[in-house]
Amino acid sequence: MIPADLSECVARALAEDIGSGDLTAALIPPQQSLHADIITREAGICCGQPYAEAVFAQISPAIRMDWQVQEGHSLTPGQHLCTLSGPARAILSGERCALNFLQTLSGVATTVSEHCHALQGTFTRLLDTRKTIPGLRLAQKYAVRIGGGMNHRLGLYDGILIKENHIAACGSISAALNAARALAPRLTRIEVEVEDLLQLEEAIAGAADMILLDNFSIDLLTQAVRRVGGAIPLEASGNIGLDNIREIALTGVDYISVGALTRNVRSLDLSLRFI
Repeated sequence: MIPADLSECVARALAEDIGSGDLTAALIPPQQSLHADIITREAGICCGQPYAEAVFAQISPAIRMDWQVQEGHSLTPGQHLCTLSGPARAILSGERCALNFLQTLSGVATTVSEHCHALQGTFTRLLDTRKTIPGLRLAQKYAVRIGGGMNHRLGLYDGILIKENHIAACGSISAALNAARALAPRLTRIEVEVEDLLQLEEAIAGAADMILLDNFSIDLLTQAVRRVGGAIPLEASGNIGLDNIREIALTGVDYISVGALTRNVRSLDLSLRFI
């Protein structure tokens, strides 16, 4: 599950923050060591431990991290996540970068977990989207999995999703599906977005591998599920949140995608304190 670009992502973050050197950490004697705790100020899901570990490992191999909470487990306010020990300068230089990863990814995992909880008792699975923070896509999609969700596609290279503008440019859903089949690598999933029941019929006739029902009402979703009868996976999307996700799931759609999982990120409140 660890993203392939983790080390590169962490290196970029450290270069962005430290640059030519940490001027403030230079105030501390180089031989000084310290112990510190990472503490959460609010409830949530812990996520981002591999990123925090990589931050401190890239700064100094002398830093030790002892986790009191496992990745993906629930947190309560005031709970200690981790104890660090090692060179004071190195810990202080990596503090903000490590916390940024932990706070952001824990925030994503927490939001995903809340949406998954709303889906309990249904057969619908939660999907993410490509609406991610630039440069942090694989990290955020990792957090989605930790929170209990599923990744849709990582990028434009590992799946075809024919949307409104593609259909307009090709002339029709049928023409877009035919072009996709002629050009796509073997076994590539081809999904098509539809906006009404007429387009749904065209997508069914074109044998789409998956169909995205965009901004369908509850009644239209129910009709679409009945029409397809389980023959093609259906994904609901558009203006879906905690207030309506369960009602949408109860229509029987296979998947629900929510862009807000990775777009509207609210970081979890964490802090690092010296012992």
